[in-house]
Amino acid sequence: MCSFVHVISPQLFAIFAFATCGGYSGQLRVSVDCINKSDSNLSIGINFAYPFRLNRVEFDVPMCEGRRQERLYLIGDFSSSAEFFVTIAVFSFLYSLLATVVYIFFQNKYRENNRGPLIDFIVTVVFSFMWLVSSSAWAKGLSDVKAATDPDEVVLLMSACKVQTNKCSSVYGPRWSGLNTSAFFAQVFGYLNFVLWAGNIWFVFKETGWHKGGAARYPASSSEKQATAFNQQVYNQGSFDQSGGAFTGTGDFAQSEYSQVGNYGGPISYTNQ
Repeated sequence: MCSFVHVISPQLFAIFAFATCGGYSGQLRVSVDCINKSDSNLSIGINFAYPFRLNRVEFDVPMCEGRRQERLYLIGDFSSSAEFFVTIAVFSFLYSLLATVVYIFFQNKYRENNRGPLIDFIVTVVFSFMWLVSSSAWAKGLSDVKAATDPDEVVLLMSACKVQTNKCSSVYGPRWSGLNTSAFFAQVFGYLNFVLWAGNIWFVFKETGWHKGGAARYPASSSEKQATAFNQQVYNQGSFDQSGGAFTGTGDFAQSEYSQVGNYGGPISYTNQ
């Protein structure tokens, strides 16, 4: 039962984790209102998505100098934390799936020697640590993505917006509700996966020879105590028999001595006289 809890639950949470993080896409819009209205662009759309390589997201904005435009890019590359989080989720799912197959179809080979449980124990510890690290890294990366996609920060990148006669503003920002929901579930499922994998360490440890070796010592100690008590009892019985034998021998020796003295009639009669 513990084995199935060990593999089924991480599978489900791993699916939710990389689905919520890897499936997000957002958009923001800004406007540039030039003095010459024909040069203005009041709806500049900027789209971004996973893996959040914002420095590759390009968009064209007017320079308010005739028909000239400049190509700009968002700031920041946050793909490392996002991809790390999703990679851990994917590998966690694949390992859990493999473990499920082993538990169902190869249970005898898994328990045949101590190598299988030891590998399972080590991998479980590693995944527990990786879930904690990746979830924390993605939490930091998410806050940086929000800051880099803030329309007020994007407007500061435009040359036309540095001229006071031009008016730049944000039409609407990214739908933070969707990103927050995605990040919330990613974080929740990420830390839940950490808790699950960390909790499974105990169940996997019970499968290893370390736990079995420690448990085997207690019955051996009881057997030794029983053997010691039995030997002591046998020793006491032997001592009693030997004492009885010694007593009997002493009695025989006294009787024999008495008989010998009785046969020595002459000296005794002389003494009585």
